[in-house]
Amino acid sequence: MLRVAVVGGGPSGSCAAEVLAKAGIETWLFERKLDNAKPCGGAIPLCMVSEFDLPESIIDRKVRNMKMISPSNREVDIHLDNADEYIGMCRREVLDGFLRNRAAELGTHLVNGLVQSIDTGKNRQGPYTLKYADYSAGGPTGVIKTLEVDLIVGADGANSRVAKAMDAGDYNVAIAFQERIRLPKEEMAYYEDLAEMYVGTDVSPDFYAWVFPKFDHVAVGTGTMQVNQALIKGLQKGIRERASARLLNGEVIKVEAHPIPEHPRPRRVVGRMALVGDAAGYVTKSSGEGIYFAAKSGRMCAEQIVAASGAGATIPTEKDLKVYIKKWDRKYGATYKVLELLQNIFYRNDAAREAFVEMCDDKDVQRLTFDSYLYKRVVMMNPWQQLKLTLLTLGSVLRGQALAPVGYEPVKSAVRTQAEMELYAATGSLHPRQVEAVPAADAVATQAEAEEREPALMGH
Repeated sequence: MLRVAVVGGGPSGSCAAEVLAKAGIETWLFERKLDNAKPCGGAIPLCMVSEFDLPESIIDRKVRNMKMISPSNREVDIHLDNADEYIGMCRREVLDGFLRNRAAELGTHLVNGLVQSIDTGKNRQGPYTLKYADYSAGGPTGVIKTLEVDLIVGADGANSRVAKAMDAGDYNVAIAFQERIRLPKEEMAYYEDLAEMYVGTDVSPDFYAWVFPKFDHVAVGTGTMQVNQALIKGLQKGIRERASARLLNGEVIKVEAHPIPEHPRPRRVVGRMALVGDAAGYVTKSSGEGIYFAAKSGRMCAEQIVAASGAGATIPTEKDLKVYIKKWDRKYGATYKVLELLQNIFYRNDAAREAFVEMCDDKDVQRLTFDSYLYKRVVMMNPWQQLKLTLLTLGSVLRGQALAPVGYEPVKSAVRTQAEMELYAATGSLHPRQVEAVPAADAVATQAEAEEREPALMGH
């Protein structure tokens, strides 16, 4: 019987393990931190909910409204008119935990362990011996163990140990930085079904920043390519300042950072080892989307293993596994190329970003964009739409040669009056009586508590 180790318990690894276990293949799924939450916007397309049979309980918010905010803080509102359509917002610890547990319930051996090294056998053809630290007993160092398998699925992210063992080659990575900020109920209500995307050199020279709503907080983050890694904290400060009035009195409850791939690795299958998800490099340009493609790649890889092995009766060859790569590239290769082209056109300077946000105000552009994102399908345009989109793109490119706005002022509060905002900026409170009533000694203690809590905004 075929023995498979899946290294990495995110969406790609869990979905691969689920398919393998359903087919009766002996499967081990390794994840070091079972409560881990990868820094991530957490947005999933509508089609993923049905395609991967996800319960509504793992979806924190159903976003039907989006604001695109330009460098000059021009706001374009985008709405989903169909009440049945939405973008799902999830916390990764909830989504990942659900997918892992489902794979375990189907028979996967879930190992709370860290793979430390892999003996790949002669010419990397296996069998493969994994040396790992097993933390299931709860100790700080783990118990060193080994496991021999016939095939490995590498789902262990941008710093993949499996990729190193198989000499998959390197890729450039981007850096994602995110803060989870808990808001007062008034501000949180504003983000009930709304997400915001900000563009501008101050928040990212080559990507975008976001404010995405979750269960009881918002995820506020940004990303940039590896060459600009040293700028990431300043860029995060930029999005906090731009959105400060909407994040009024927010409290940072968690800070997260993580590398994400910019493009696929040179080799994704070597011997009987295959890469999926971030380990393979399946994150899109322009949008930075990775969750759906991670889950889909894990499933497609596992389905090819099941088919080529006769449901585990034989060991697939390297040639067998490479069929998964051919199918993947045929299905999604064009999507990645188009999104890379869009990023190169519209994210190159602030003038181009202004033009891009202006272009997003067009209803046909919005509909085509949402259809492509929500359903992961190529949307056919009629001749008028094709002509219109071409003209809009050309116009955006031409206007992108103009001077970009240079001033950045925070966007206005959506729930507070200007007087309230001025009062808060001056006193740190919306309630003058509370400020007057605080004795001097208590005021010092209050300030110390505030600094320890790390307030998100306004004058800090």
